[in-house]
Amino acid sequence: MLSTIAAVAGLFIATNIDDLVVLTVLFAVSARASRLRGWQIVAGQYLGFIALVATSFLAALGLAVVPDEWVGLLGLIPLAIGVLALVRTLRGQDEDDEDESALKAVGLLGVAGITIANGGDNIAIYTPVFRTMSTSDVWTTIVVFLVMVALWCALARVIGTNERVIEALEKVEHWLVPAVFIGLGVFILIESGTLAHIASLE
Repeated sequence: MLSTIAAVAGLFIATNIDDLVVLTVLFAVSARASRLRGWQIVAGQYLGFIALVATSFLAALGLAVVPDEWVGLLGLIPLAIGVLALVRTLRGQDEDDEDESALKAVGLLGVAGITIANGGDNIAIYTPVFRTMSTSDVWTTIVVFLVMVALWCALARVIGTNERVIEALEKVEHWLVPAVFIGLGVFILIESGTLAHIASLE
């Protein structure tokens, strides 16, 4: 049991380091009076991660929910948010204009979408893991994953709400947010092989 827990915790950490960065940015922006609330980030993270685990489990049972080559299209979610933030920054938007924040419309479902998009490649890793596990180990894995999500959110919040982090973010926020989300979206589209698949259809 302990060996399974340790292995699953290690698997979570290895496949969600990039998610920690995204969560930290979201919490940091939220700490600066954004309309994106902390509970929305946590709930959205859970909703998105549960969707990833459920999809992986169904795939392990032999049910192809979404063809692998199209999973990368989820990268369009963070890419669109990043482009919107960049456009508003280039238009010289007032930093303190909360109503025009590029992240104000993200909300719970937006965070869930970003989580799913960022974890789309995790499905390919989790699926064979679930396929080789006993029923008891599957439930242990799910419980450990849910606990690790809470720890990930807590760690990201501690980092993102640190005064020094917030002070540093104030200087680069309008460029950092677009860079993080555009970079994430492009990375997902490339790493998933979706762009290559689209090109091969021509």
